[in-house]
Amino acid sequence: MMIKKLPKSAVEFEVTLGWKEWEKYVDLAVSEVSQEIKIPGFRPGKAPRNIVAQKVGMGVLLNNAAEKAVQKSYIDFVVKEKLDVIGSPKVEIEKLELEKDLVYKAIVAVMPKATLKDEYKKEVKKVNEEFSAKPLEVTDEEIAHELEHLASSRVKLITVNREVRKDDSVEIDFSVSVENVPIENGTSKNHPLVIGKGVFIPGFEDNLIGMKEGEEKEFELKFPEKYHKKELAGKLAKFKVKMKLVQERQIPEIGDDFAKSLGEFENLEALKKNMQKGMKEEKESKHKEEKRTKILEKIVDHVEVELPEVMVKEEVQKMMLEFEQQIQSMGMNLDQYLGQLKKEKKDLEKDWEPQAEKRVKSALALKEIIRLEEISIDAKDVESEMNKTLQYYKNVKDFEKNVDMERLYSYTKGVLENEEVFKRLEKI
Repeated sequence: MMIKKLPKSAVEFEVTLGWKEWEKYVDLAVSEVSQEIKIPGFRPGKAPRNIVAQKVGMGVLLNNAAEKAVQKSYIDFVVKEKLDVIGSPKVEIEKLELEKDLVYKAIVAVMPKATLKDEYKKEVKKVNEEFSAKPLEVTDEEIAHELEHLASSRVKLITVNREVRKDDSVEIDFSVSVENVPIENGTSKNHPLVIGKGVFIPGFEDNLIGMKEGEEKEFELKFPEKYHKKELAGKLAKFKVKMKLVQERQIPEIGDDFAKSLGEFENLEALKKNMQKGMKEEKESKHKEEKRTKILEKIVDHVEVELPEVMVKEEVQKMMLEFEQQIQSMGMNLDQYLGQLKKEKKDLEKDWEPQAEKRVKSALALKEIIRLEEISIDAKDVESEMNKTLQYYKNVKDFEKNVDMERLYSYTKGVLENEEVFKRLEKI
């Protein structure tokens, strides 16, 4: 039996089963069919082949039998030839007759072999040199900026009976209309706003300065020419606003007392040291992630592989699942998102195909480096990491009962292997 290689990492092979070998499947088909239909004079499942064939047709019996024979012989062939198949095969029956050989042809995708060009190491070296030159120290200016942001997050709001000033926090009722027609989502009640943040279109917040609680005001403004909603871009709009609440924002003074209010810090200097440590760790983590992303991009540029369509499609589906979970955490569902984009799911899948191809290539490239570098992870290390995962989810109801331990082991092993790959690549 010849195995013919096809484009996109597919193979084609022909399988022949002699009549003696596949007759048992015909008998099995006869037995199953005769159990489902009533044949006078015979108990269910006991009618002879020719009688059952008269009832349902020999073609039905042969097709049923061929399906069973193909399922078994296909698996036997794949195992015998050690084919690392992906997805379901496309099967074509070439010869199907009673008391003669059964012949069928199968086409199926196999795990592709990635080949890395030698130049990839030079490119990885360049990335390492580029990133080693980037400073990772946290400056005094960065700490000062973060302190200001921290102080702003601890602001106290004091309700005042005076005119609105810049930096005040207010609540307003407003409505917007264009040519006397209310715009979509252009009405809001008790809407919170900090004057000076520039959240609304230019000029809107300027018109609120000087208003007092209970006061109402109407004014006109033009939407910017490059407004994100094209139907409103450059249009003149009428705004109606009622001031509901005016509050002064009191930002705490940055000093020892402020530091003490945040936790177990003796003084401002102790807070700064703690912030410096955390900010540096964050910088290092971001730096590491960016470098590894760049390294992977360079490796993908130097990998040669024929991707099976089924692998790309599976990766697209994985991306879709990840995306659905992401937008659900934002309070949306996929149908709502697609409705806003005026797209169908298939359009999104088509758009994602190039990225899916890159992701599959990345995984295959890393797998090839693991093979070339002879990277092996000790089972004890995998189990130790698995235990950390199980410990993390120990409070999730029925987690350990429902978790697929074999799958978790495989996933954990893969993560540790990839980590070792990057450690070696970063030393180039």
